[in-house]
Amino acid sequence: MFRSYLYVPANTPRFLAKAATRGADAIIIDLEDSVPEAGKTDAREAMSQWVPLLRATGVAVFVRVNRGARLVQDAVAADRAGADGIFIPKVNAASCPEDLDRQLGPASARQTPMGFVPMIEDPAGLLAAPTIAQAPRVVALTVGEEDLATAMDAKPLPHILRLPKLMVHYAAKAAGKLSLGLFHGIADYADIAGVKAAAIEARAFGFDGAACIHPTIVPILNEAFSPTQAELDRARRIILSAQARQASGCGAFMLDGCFIDAPIIIRAERLLQRHGQGWQHDQGIIPATAGSGG
Repeated sequence: MFRSYLYVPANTPRFLAKAATRGADAIIIDLEDSVPEAGKTDAREAMSQWVPLLRATGVAVFVRVNRGARLVQDAVAADRAGADGIFIPKVNAASCPEDLDRQLGPASARQTPMGFVPMIEDPAGLLAAPTIAQAPRVVALTVGEEDLATAMDAKPLPHILRLPKLMVHYAAKAAGKLSLGLFHGIADYADIAGVKAAAIEARAFGFDGAACIHPTIVPILNEAFSPTQAELDRARRIILSAQARQASGCGAFMLDGCFIDAPIIIRAERLLQRHGQGWQHDQGIIPATAGSGG
């Protein structure tokens, strides 16, 4: 799981050279909006240098590719350079990742296929998000808020984009994929308090991480999308209490004055598993009919 994704322009070597020192879990090398048309080919060719250099530091590396005539060439270059995945702009149908998967197949000699993160940036993509999430190689979904607002003739304000972002979020979760984003404008990185509040809210909704365009936002995302020590300790206590009650056939119980049943235990397990704690109760500890199911 990656909490923070930092966009870095593909045509700015001084930013790329420092990218791995910014604390982000993943770097997104941007071949799209931050690179002028005249520089896109050179930026693509530089992927063979920058992707391996950054990955050697232990950071994950994604590439935001261009759509249109450059899509396949950008994707092939990212794949050959060893990128962990690509962010694909303006995906409005499952046919886009499906076609790209077929085209990349013969070009890739990697054992682990490069993942896709479709960016939903128009109303058609919004309505097709559930099928897009099911397409080959898709590992996450996100919203390109500025483009989506433009496509809708709307202003890119948090309250206007809240429902579209939730629709994409639900589509990702229904497909078992990661959901990336905040209820806050990515361009408004100077609003530190607003970003902090939005990141905390996004995690409460079940978002898995978010992207940013400025390194000052990275530690905010890392903190917001990480469990506190108190949350980890409580999750361990829930699992231990559930294990202790297994022999008696008790599925629901009280802990610290709170009712605990199967959904709460499952959330505790997932929290610990996602963050490398290695806790998982035996299958069958929680009877299928235990508790209220809340």
